[in-house]
Amino acid sequence: MDFLLSHVYEKQAASKEKGKSGIHCVECYDRNVYVGTRDASVQHFITTGDTNGDLSLGSSGLREGRARKLGSSNPVAQLRTVPVFNHLLILWDRSISALNMFSLEPVSALKKIQHVSLFEVCDSSARTGSVEMVTSSSRRKVIRIHAVGVDRWEVVKEIPMQQDPVALAVDGASLCVATSDRYLLCDTQSGSSEELFPHDHSRQHVVVASVGPGEFLLNGPEYLGMFVMKTGICQRPPLQWPQEVLAARVCFPYILTLQPQTLSVYSMLDQQCKQTVSLNEAKGLLSTSDGALVFTERDIFSLSMVPFREQIQALAGHERFEEALLLLEGVQSHRPLDSHKELQKAITCLAGFAHFYQEGFSDARDLFIKGELDPREIIHLYPDVQLCLAQDFQSGLDQGNKSRDLQVLWQEDRNTFHHYLEFLGDLLRAVRGTEQGLRCSEEVDSALLRLYVILEDTENLQQLVALPNECSLDHCVPVLEQNNRLFALGCLYKSHGMETEAIKTWVKITEDLHRDPACSDVYGHIVKTLSELKSPDIVWAFADWTLQQNQETGVQIFTRRPPDDLFDANDVLTLLHKYPLALLLYLEFLINDLNNEVYHNRLALAYVTQALRQEEEEQSDVRETRGKLQQLLWESKFYNISVVYGSVKSTTLHTEKAILLGRRGEHLQALQTLVHLEKDLRAAELYCCRAARGRDFKSKEVLLLSLLQVYLSSQDLISAAVDLLNSHPQAFSVETVIQLLPETWSVQLVSQFLVGSYRRVFHQRQTVRLQRALSQAELLRHKAIWVSAIAYLKKMFHCSEHCCRVCQRELAEPQFSCNLQGELIHVTCTGCSA
Repeated sequence: MDFLLSHVYEKQAASKEKGKSGIHCVECYDRNVYVGTRDASVQHFITTGDTNGDLSLGSSGLREGRARKLGSSNPVAQLRTVPVFNHLLILWDRSISALNMFSLEPVSALKKIQHVSLFEVCDSSARTGSVEMVTSSSRRKVIRIHAVGVDRWEVVKEIPMQQDPVALAVDGASLCVATSDRYLLCDTQSGSSEELFPHDHSRQHVVVASVGPGEFLLNGPEYLGMFVMKTGICQRPPLQWPQEVLAARVCFPYILTLQPQTLSVYSMLDQQCKQTVSLNEAKGLLSTSDGALVFTERDIFSLSMVPFREQIQALAGHERFEEALLLLEGVQSHRPLDSHKELQKAITCLAGFAHFYQEGFSDARDLFIKGELDPREIIHLYPDVQLCLAQDFQSGLDQGNKSRDLQVLWQEDRNTFHHYLEFLGDLLRAVRGTEQGLRCSEEVDSALLRLYVILEDTENLQQLVALPNECSLDHCVPVLEQNNRLFALGCLYKSHGMETEAIKTWVKITEDLHRDPACSDVYGHIVKTLSELKSPDIVWAFADWTLQQNQETGVQIFTRRPPDDLFDANDVLTLLHKYPLALLLYLEFLINDLNNEVYHNRLALAYVTQALRQEEEEQSDVRETRGKLQQLLWESKFYNISVVYGSVKSTTLHTEKAILLGRRGEHLQALQTLVHLEKDLRAAELYCCRAARGRDFKSKEVLLLSLLQVYLSSQDLISAAVDLLNSHPQAFSVETVIQLLPETWSVQLVSQFLVGSYRRVFHQRQTVRLQRALSQAELLRHKAIWVSAIAYLKKMFHCSEHCCRVCQRELAEPQFSCNLQGELIHVTCTGCSA
């Protein structure tokens, strides 16, 4: 209920006066109520307060004051107060007169204004020191604007009209007039008018009421209450009201409409009818500061607006939350309420709970966030999740009955309850990290963790515990342990700075003491964590265990550390002495990644050890290890050749021995090792090419001759020698090879070599001849150019007679220049000849 109806006055009259002295109009200002009767009387009433001192009409009655008889007949048509001057203006017998508001004595300085059918007062005293009054003439079709003072009033403007006004309302310089068939807007300053829309005066009462600054309410076509701005446009939707509207007044945010038997209350915010009040034979309606006055011929009723806070709370109590919020926002823009924000938040949250229990989760989440609901209030509703709340938490909402509904769902309808759990996750994720969630971040994160465990949401659980969080360890550790979420438990320890506990937990999973399918490579995660830790003590504490599990992966705790956080290499090498594969990989890291020149010798020896072990175990990757060793032996300059050779001398690593012999300059012995011990002729040939790389052609020839000698020293390698000659005919000198070949060899046997070798020699000779001829031709060309230049200069000197063509003086200096025509000039005259 928005308004309370109370009976404040009943006029007592003798039976013979009944119908003649009835109430015809009413005016009200502050505690003063004025009644104009049908028998030309004006009665002054004063409100009397209740026992609490409340002087509002709704909680008090009327005490009779002075009365004044204006004449013997004709009703008082209108009453208007001018409080700034203590004037009571009266329209009676088509004339306006002024009385004192309290004594009801005539104001002698203000003479009657004759021939008036309507008038209204607009208070403009704050701007001009006077009050503006608008009157409609009963004789002429004209509206007059009067300036009313304390002891004078005068016409300041006249506005002609096409028809006689039947109703009007004024707001500042804006005047809204209803004639017999249409509504008009007039500007009292410029005198201009604008037609709005027609009306049917024969079928409906004319209503013109001021709504607020520059806005009017009119009874429009099709029984619509139209809101029209002074600019002629409508900014509010129209009201659909009854046909027989006698009067309408604004009591923001409501519109009161009076019908013969009923008064209706409409909201300006949503255009809906909010209340109806039965009133028999009501005649008029008047707005007051806190409601309205409704009068019949004998009675006056007060409609007092219920305080907005009570209206809003009543709507919320009936779960009409949208209406409550709409009313709150509408009222706040005009009459700010104390604690508006708190009330708005409370109602918004209540609206959220209404959607929540109807499974409207999206709307509920938005409303809870908008209402800044304490997340613990929602957590408190969930039977299992609420265990993460502190024992001293007290819910501030009366949700007891509804929370029991969730308890029932949890026990009987797990399917539906699952949707409620998902909603909780969405809400907590939305508020986490915001000001709303930071007020109770520990409870929010702990609730999320417990929720993810219940929902078996591994992905979100891992994301929560892996990043910085405020989970309570006292609550969350038992939850994770009881549900075998050991990997997540380790992540939780790590996020709280308890790295040792985290790794111990993961070690238990790796050693099959516990099972957790959430992570398929817990060992790899341990290695990654150790490689990122800043605390060396923890790394050293778990280094042995890590390497024992897998040397190749475990060494990454040293090799994958940030460049600015590497451990001392000697300390690491001391530890890795027991782990040969890890040692080898770490040495590779030092040399290949860090370009450390100190450990080349140690890496070579490690390769040797690894290769021998792999050969003994007949592992397939021995070729890879030997390849790395051979590359190191060929390319590195930082290892001790003698030490490394001593480690391979008595082994089967013949290729490596050959490389080391070659690095010592013993190429013949190296080739013999490759041919006779390694028995790899291809390797021997490649050795010659590799050893001669970066050196002159003669070096390669010497190495190939040495290889040829090795082949020729064994009868079984004759074909190899022939193949060597035939494949490298250009690398050998024919004279040298002929001296080495056995006499038993036929020319046919080495014919391919001989042809290739002589072709190379012939090609070289022809190339030399061609180069010589080209050089001679180039020399002759330069000589011809030189001779031509000398002749040209001599000719110029003779023709010019040694005179400058610019200044006509003799060319006595050795320096001279030449213009575009070939004439000689001084160097200093060059600019003048341009």
